[in-house]
Amino acid sequence: MPSIEESKPQPVEPEISFHDLGDLYPDAPVPFGRGDVIVHRAILHDSSGVEQLFDWVASGDVAIVELKRLMQREIEFATTIARLQQLIEGDLGGALVQIGDERLILLPSGFRGLRGIADEVFTPDY
Repeated sequence: MPSIEESKPQPVEPEISFHDLGDLYPDAPVPFGRGDVIVHRAILHDSSGVEQLFDWVASGDVAIVELKRLMQREIEFATTIARLQQLIEGDLGGALVQIGDERLILLPSGFRGLRGIADEVFTPDY
């Protein structure tokens, strides 16, 4: 818009400096109680990341994985999904749950996904 170009607004500077704690403390000691679960998020660029996903699920963690980049290579994508199914569903007794068109949730044994939960109406108990 021409009026924006004429006004030349000053860049906004934050009042407080923020730090990415994941960069500052990549292996921070996090208290872990009984029944707690860690949820990892990952982007799978190629099939070389399957071992890390398997390690997380084997240790009882949940992983949310974006597959957008891998989906463009159909053969590698199909092979990777088949391998995840074999390792997680077959060997560990876990589950793969598709969310959307580009993501999977990898669940360890003892967890399960519910179909259609997004359509449910929840009312708070307060």
